[in-house]
Amino acid sequence: MSIQSQTVDLLADRVAIDSQNPGLVRGGPGERPDTLSSEPAAPMRGFSDAEFETRLMRCQELMTSAAIDALLLTTEPEVRYFSGFFTRFWESPARPWFLVVPLSGKPVAVIPEIGEPLMAKTWIDDIRTWPSPRPTDEGVTLLSETLREVVGDRGRTGVPMGPETTLRMPLGDYTRLTLSLPGVTFADATMVIRDQRMVKSEAEVDKIAHVCRIASDSFATIPHVVTSGQRLTDVLRDVKIDLLARGVDDVPYLVGAAGPGGYDNVISAPDERPLSEGDVLMVDVGANYDGYFCDFDRNFTLGPATADVQRGNRALHRATDAAFAAAHPGATCAELFHAMATVIEDAGYAVGTIGRMGHGLGMQLTEWPSHTPTDHTPLTSGMVLTLEPSLSLGAGRGLVHEENIVIRDTGAQLLSRRAPQEMTQIG
Repeated sequence: MSIQSQTVDLLADRVAIDSQNPGLVRGGPGERPDTLSSEPAAPMRGFSDAEFETRLMRCQELMTSAAIDALLLTTEPEVRYFSGFFTRFWESPARPWFLVVPLSGKPVAVIPEIGEPLMAKTWIDDIRTWPSPRPTDEGVTLLSETLREVVGDRGRTGVPMGPETTLRMPLGDYTRLTLSLPGVTFADATMVIRDQRMVKSEAEVDKIAHVCRIASDSFATIPHVVTSGQRLTDVLRDVKIDLLARGVDDVPYLVGAAGPGGYDNVISAPDERPLSEGDVLMVDVGANYDGYFCDFDRNFTLGPATADVQRGNRALHRATDAAFAAAHPGATCAELFHAMATVIEDAGYAVGTIGRMGHGLGMQLTEWPSHTPTDHTPLTSGMVLTLEPSLSLGAGRGLVHEENIVIRDTGAQLLSRRAPQEMTQIG
């Protein structure tokens, strides 16, 4: 039975249960799409005003330390983080959106008028709009007036400019904005945003933990429904359907790789080649619940695994254990990298060519920091991270394994359900 067929049966069972329980409200506290079990309740959607007030207070403390009078934010996660403005409309590149965070007081939204009704449902009070699209002046004049009001003629406006940041407005408009405020300094505010968002609140962790549970449940079905002869495209399509039926909001990132005795890369689109005996199948899921991601993979073998595949898989499992043990407040990302690399190299393998062995996780599939030899970011309680060791099996083949964790005062806590030490066999 395919995952898709299993999902159809799941939905039919749900209808039968609902018909016998007319008072049951789906999606409420404690309710999961596939069960009436006592698993933890689905987290409340959105955040309280108190959460946003705490974020703002912390941000303004960081701004004070950086001598920044206002932040200019232009990307979806930045705007959503400080406002709660959550919409799929960011998929359209026609309109820019701005949030100005002052050194004191609440943020000011400077947005296209189409977004005013939704922004008005957030905790933001000051909403300034212009009719958009209007390429001749796409909010630049209104934004300039707002910044002058907030920082004066000689203030410092912070804009994220460093690694893993983007500017979501036309570069020509940004140039016109800076020229319209000749006395205002535009400074790099990457560290303000980075330090703020790397540490998650408990409400954020709950959302990530919830989507990790759903993805773990979905991964558990794969050995029972995937068969030799299926195309990888069909497997991934069925996995996505299953995840949606279980209650995720979206699956923006879903990749797979398969090959005899390992795979050659983990980022290409799935091919049409049927899976066959001896293949190693990797499925990597970045599913989303209420704007927060999980990101972890699982490896399977069609038929018995070869000795080198099982040996490599065990090495990755031990490398993950080593990083988990090392992941405590005060340790650094570089130390996690070296913990994993040491196990891999001691087992006789070369480290994989992905470039890092894990990263931050939250509102984006990948966030700061990165587990690399040169990233000495200290771990702090509340950070959510992936542990992602990889190794080369030679001849262009490799393996990658990934888990999701949160750093606690006493060490790391798993958010994903731990993969078994022995690679799971299909068939």
